[in-house]
Amino acid sequence: MVYIGIDFGDKRVGVARSDGVLATAVCTVKVNGLADAVKKCSEKIKELGGETVVIGLPKNMDSTEGFRAERTRRFGAALAESTGIEPSYFDERLTTVRAYSFMNDADLAPGRKKGMVDALSAEIILQDYLDSLKNAQK
Repeated sequence: MVYIGIDFGDKRVGVARSDGVLATAVCTVKVNGLADAVKKCSEKIKELGGETVVIGLPKNMDSTEGFRAERTRRFGAALAESTGIEPSYFDERLTTVRAYSFMNDADLAPGRKKGMVDALSAEIILQDYLDSLKNAQK
């Protein structure tokens, strides 16, 4: 099974891939609006052989869903229509903070961080999702 993790944003979308064990950041796709994001992500999912799609769902700290979550769900519905794959949503709270922390620990130059943070966030979302599946089986 090939899993694709997505960190959806208005200007950039992070993409990660996994065979079900370890998630790996693939790329950051620059997008211009919802339709462009759906088109480019659909192409990337097909290119990577994705069978399951996991989209990070931005929740508020009190677990409620706001405008960003609504927009993300619209993106997911359009992506499902385009790919035929119904996405799973996974809580993405603090993934960007964790991604920046990893990059700081790796001592990356500030200029490289902006281009990598979305893909690394997608990796974290996907790995957390995979770990939750393993924990549910225990």
